[in-house]
Amino acid sequence: MNDSRICTIDGPAGAGKSTVAKAVARSLGWQLLDTGAIYRALAVVAEARAVAWDAEPALAALATEMNVRFQLEGDRNRMFVTVGQQPEEEVTGKLRTPEISNGASAVSKLPTVRAALLGLQRRLGERGEVVVEGRDTGTVVFPTAGAKFFLTASAEERARRRWDELRAAGQDIDFARVLGEQVARDEQDTQRAAAPLRQADDAALVDSSGVPLEAVIARIADAVRARFRLT
Repeated sequence: MNDSRICTIDGPAGAGKSTVAKAVARSLGWQLLDTGAIYRALAVVAEARAVAWDAEPALAALATEMNVRFQLEGDRNRMFVTVGQQPEEEVTGKLRTPEISNGASAVSKLPTVRAALLGLQRRLGERGEVVVEGRDTGTVVFPTAGAKFFLTASAEERARRRWDELRAAGQDIDFARVLGEQVARDEQDTQRAAAPLRQADDAALVDSSGVPLEAVIARIADAVRARFRLT
């Protein structure tokens, strides 16, 4: 590990990375970079332009033109996207649908898309004092980050959290379907050829199964403070 003031939080879908990363960033007074949301945003942009999620050259071209901006407000990390010379658009409310989740998984498998977005992610985090969440932030995006964590939970618990989230949003969906999609997403993320999901060798494993959220947040925030000797 080095002294780079970057905290990476990787892990599978539904592990609670977004909630934990937001709380840790607020606790530290740092910025929050959600790399997974960048792939979701690309899926949103592609869908709006009728670009298929497996059309690699067209997607890579879109990714090259795309810029993003995050704005952390309380529990919401608002996301704004600009493509080329088009006006900035907020896409926060479009990112978490099951359809866009599938789209993000599809576009993230494409090597040229990942290469196009890698530079964008690094630019967003280059100033340091940033909490970064995603699938490969500690292994690929910021391999020399000073503090790394791999947050996970059982597939059933992660699916249950997602199911509760969808129902709270007014979506009537069967739990078995959510669990099936969860297992399929895990397989896609861990088996993809480009930057598969895995725990970095120097990342601390944090299993949130049955652990109160506040305890998970405190453990990570305290570890970051200790690592960088923050007051």
